[in-house]
Amino acid sequence: MARFYEISLEPTLFGETSLVRIWGRLGTRGQQRMDVFSSEKRAVEAFLELLRQKRAKGYRPGRDTFALATSRLTQSEEAS
Repeated sequence: MARFYEISLEPTLFGETSLVRIWGRLGTRGQQRMDVFSSEKRAVEAFLELLRQKRAKGYRPGRDTFALATSRLTQSEEAS
């Protein structure tokens, strides 16, 4: 059974950052969960931790998500 797991960082209407996760079997819409963070830095840290966990379980990135997350973390730290 082939599965997918998608994670992304999205801005909210209130200036916060949300971590959006979508998962399920290929060919289905899957399920979705959104966690909201007041700090973009914490959202990026949670994103990277989830990425590490999923990579350890054998999930492979469909695009260069690690580079995207680390660039956002760097931008977040520079803004602080």
